[in-house]
Amino acid sequence: MRLLFAEDDRQLRQSVVRGLREDSYAVDQAEDGRQALDLASAHEYDAIVLDILMPGIDGIEVCRTLRAQGNTTPILMLTALDAVEQRIAGLDAGADDYLTKPFDFGELQARLRALTRRRGEVLAADLVVGDLVVDTRRHAARRGTREISLTAKEFAFLLHLARNAGRVVSKAELMAHVWDDSRESYSNIIDVYASRVRRKVDEGETTALLSTHRGAGYMLDAARPAAAGARRRS
Repeated sequence: MRLLFAEDDRQLRQSVVRGLREDSYAVDQAEDGRQALDLASAHEYDAIVLDILMPGIDGIEVCRTLRAQGNTTPILMLTALDAVEQRIAGLDAGADDYLTKPFDFGELQARLRALTRRRGEVLAADLVVGDLVVDTRRHAARRGTREISLTAKEFAFLLHLARNAGRVVSKAELMAHVWDDSRESYSNIIDVYASRVRRKVDEGETTALLSTHRGAGYMLDAARPAAAGARRRS
């Protein structure tokens, strides 16, 4: 999933963004309201986190402007502990939830999951494609009894395919939802990760799950026998 995290406190912003990326989120970051508004207007996000007290345009005005533009992305506001009026103003501006600072990182993760559910997508604890199980809570995957070792970015890549199992996912969609503003500029990064994930998921198996649709994208599906070369040699 791709998030926007807007916070003018550099140390807090970098700490939270680092934690979210380690948790397999793709995260764009903004240090003020203007940058947050520009990014949110230009990109599609699964959720947006806005600090209220940012220089220039504050978080409430960013939220109000996005809603006026028809942007329905779930928005979580960050507020000071005793700022009841700010919380009310943020909710009235169109925010979906708020979190008071200082906050526990685990609570931020839980609230982001809740915002995704409110948008209409309930992300199951386990996504199952054939004998592949993608554990969305532990950020782990297995095929049958075989545990699959994945980096955070590889897991995010596999997770997005699993969320869209049976559908061809374009490279543009994968880039938008799996990578963020720190992504590599060269276009073959998707092919590189597809190759890595396919090898880890399909090598040695009798059923291939990850397929390439040339010119269209990639699909995770349980309906095809593997090519002989994909089976593990004894």
